[in-house]
Amino acid sequence: MKSNWRNKFWPANLLLAAGAAWSGVAHAVEDLPGGPSVRQLNLPVGVTKIAEEQYFLHNAMMVLCTVIFIAVFAVMFYSIWKHRKSVGHKAANFHESVVVEVIWTIVPFIIVILMALPATKVLVAQKDTTNADLTIKTTGYQWKWGYDYIKGEGEGLAFISTLDSSHRALSDAGAKGDVPVDYLLKVDNPMVVPIDTKVRIITTANDVIHAFAVPQLGIKQDAIPGFVRDTWFRAEKVGDYYGQCQELCGKEHAYMPIHVKVVSKADYTAWVDGKRKEAAAKQDDPNKVWTLPDIMARGEKVYASNCAACHQANGKGAGPIKPLDGSAVVLDADHAKQILVLLNGQNNGAMPSWKQLSDTDIAAVASYTKNSWSNKTGQLIQPAEVLAQRGK
Repeated sequence: MKSNWRNKFWPANLLLAAGAAWSGVAHAVEDLPGGPSVRQLNLPVGVTKIAEEQYFLHNAMMVLCTVIFIAVFAVMFYSIWKHRKSVGHKAANFHESVVVEVIWTIVPFIIVILMALPATKVLVAQKDTTNADLTIKTTGYQWKWGYDYIKGEGEGLAFISTLDSSHRALSDAGAKGDVPVDYLLKVDNPMVVPIDTKVRIITTANDVIHAFAVPQLGIKQDAIPGFVRDTWFRAEKVGDYYGQCQELCGKEHAYMPIHVKVVSKADYTAWVDGKRKEAAAKQDDPNKVWTLPDIMARGEKVYASNCAACHQANGKGAGPIKPLDGSAVVLDADHAKQILVLLNGQNNGAMPSWKQLSDTDIAAVASYTKNSWSNKTGQLIQPAEVLAQRGK
């Protein structure tokens, strides 16, 4: 397919854009490259062959259905007008016509085949995940994504991707006035992949059904607890591409963005090297004994990345989210109570499990909450205590 489909299918785009005249004055916002556009009505052309095929099929089907609609209703209204009773026409009395029945059976059959052949070709191509150069497992959590690089360059890397805390704070404040062009789409750790590389995405979920979807890459795959499903893409252009969870997964559904960063192969190799060094630095000895100031500094970073989105930076919570400031579990001298909540979650998943964090990170964030805001307990949780509670 060629890249000039926007011009080739201008009738379809014109039909899709017809309603825009009634939508009022646009807000002072800009298009997000690799993401949604202002008043976007059509699919993006995308930066993968599959996305381009989807765009072509969408416009082709739109044109075909429009032509059929016009033809059918034109004949119907012409017949009604031309043979109306007021000009002397009388209803004919007949029972069947073999010719007509053959025509209205064969013609729709041919139309369906013409539609099904290219659609089936694209559908089969979408599911061909063989011979992937890079395989990444994406796990949906309430409400973030976990990325595990399980095959190819970068194998062994794993991290959590969460909505940037500043955007969540902006949303909580009502997002008045101008907002960033990537509002509610900015994350702390984007998925990074190299250009011109077949990337297999394996999806699953930790709690409820999520969906991993990036329109510019032409991918959308449900992530279902207990099941493993897959899709793939091969990006042909360097850039940042955005998506969101597309299954209603709970109250924080709107705060679960996806950011895929496509870079050159040289830049990808450099990123992998950097991530490996970063991961090595985080592999702390769970038997290390920390001082309170050091673990508090670590805990503040962990809290900002993982907890502040729900419990707020001030620890006060919001709505059904319980406050940590003054919480009985946080203040309790029995450290196991808070550790088990962090490891296993509670309230049927309203508080998610954080087992994916290291023992040191859990100990750090627990110590941070025990000594922040009005919680001046002086208590210190060591990583060894977290390790002892895992699996209970």
